[in-house]
Amino acid sequence: MKNIPRIFVNEKIESGKKILIEKDISHYLKNVMRTENCLVFNDGNEFSAKLSDDSKFLVPELKTEHRDPSNDIIFYFAPIKKTDEMLNMVTQMGVAKLQPVITDRTVAHHINWKRVEKIITEASEQSNRNSVPKLLSPIKFSDLDKESLVFADERSVFGKNCISDYNNISAILIGPEGGFSDSEFNALDNAGAVGISLGKTILRAETAAVTALAKIIK
Repeated sequence: MKNIPRIFVNEKIESGKKILIEKDISHYLKNVMRTENCLVFNDGNEFSAKLSDDSKFLVPELKTEHRDPSNDIIFYFAPIKKTDEMLNMVTQMGVAKLQPVITDRTVAHHINWKRVEKIITEASEQSNRNSVPKLLSPIKFSDLDKESLVFADERSVFGKNCISDYNNISAILIGPEGGFSDSEFNALDNAGAVGISLGKTILRAETAAVTALAKIIK
């Protein structure tokens, strides 16, 4: 349904059920989009819906046939200065989970995660997803399960061999500004983590994220 607004609702959707909405949503529908009709989605499902007469509720009608284009990939990442921009893009690419990892060179320690949640919700609405990726609590690099993990390895620019088969990859790790430290590379190598090449140039973290996902998403 082209050009119909899509709204994420954080509760189970059922036909005829009244879903209480914030005033900014009703304002968006009535005054910006000038419509009472929209699509609501959550948990992989999408329904057509209408704004109630008092503009306080959305009322789902029929379930649509639109299938969720999201995938099952877990996106591990070191927070960066442009974390919101990076997660906006990877959400549009359909990832299922977002896992922040605090590395030695992580400099962005004061991310507004509430704002990030709003951004990934809006990105999900815009990108025709029927779900919003789950944003997990940050973990330390030392607590990361590195066994068989796949990561973007900038050492490939300097001749290190990396895998060329991108099939069956369900998780990817992207490092921070400045890349991984020597001790982190050693920890990844010793644990059996596998590096992939993103080309012959060293990319910014947000560019690396999109490039890596483009390689492994089928």
